[in-house]
Amino acid sequence: MALITITRKTGSGGHEIAERVAKRLSVELYDDKKLQDEALKLGICRDDIKGMDEKAPGFFDQILSRKPEMYRELMEAVVYEVSRRGEGVIVGHGSQILLQDFHCALHVFIHAADDLRIQRFMETGQLSREAAEKLIRKNDNEREGYFRYAFQLDMKDPALYDLIINTGKIVPELAAGVIVDTVRSEQINECGIDALRAMENLTLGKKIMAALLKNHINTSMLYIEVGQEGVAVIRGHANSREQKKRLVSIVESVPGVTQVRADISGPYQDYS
Repeated sequence: MALITITRKTGSGGHEIAERVAKRLSVELYDDKKLQDEALKLGICRDDIKGMDEKAPGFFDQILSRKPEMYRELMEAVVYEVSRRGEGVIVGHGSQILLQDFHCALHVFIHAADDLRIQRFMETGQLSREAAEKLIRKNDNEREGYFRYAFQLDMKDPALYDLIINTGKIVPELAAGVIVDTVRSEQINECGIDALRAMENLTLGKKIMAALLKNHINTSMLYIEVGQEGVAVIRGHANSREQKKRLVSIVESVPGVTQVRADISGPYQDYS
């Protein structure tokens, strides 16, 4: 089984390469559309899915709303959910960071020189050079801005990847072959049962965090840990008994949670 993440610069041909790799390996391609479909299967409502794109939220959205955090938690839940199947090609959405500690995943970065990317946009979109430059700059800024917002990292950092491919020299068909040959090598291990279980727990943990944010809970003072068989442990601080009960109730309502253990302190007195 092959689990691959592909991060790409706009206009580099990364999506085409991802399609070729998925087809040659006979595995699922998880691009924007497919990930949104998977979100629906997870029970995420369609209105929430609209915000699950690779764009950094505006300043006032970050200050005045918890929705950007919620959307990020939801998308990360989806990435972990599809990853726990042990195979597939995931395009973007910080998948190379989310799966960085899982050695069974191969992380690939696709790039090309700006002039080549602009030329491709001009040809495929029948755009003027000025329009192509603006569109590429906009897309680059959105993706890189999202990455900085979500992970406080530079998307272009070579340390995040196992393979870096320049499509200015290596055409998509050849690039796909390099990726397929690499993932089939003995050095790339299949995802073991422990890794798949860890991904399952991470999926549920992200869903819990998203549910808390959706209910306007400040999660900065909370730590959520998910163990085997859907047992969720909440540690942290609550301002009142009522808030503690509400926290537990919200977590209990998340599909997949079988039991909640709350280790929550607060300023309230317990006279029972």
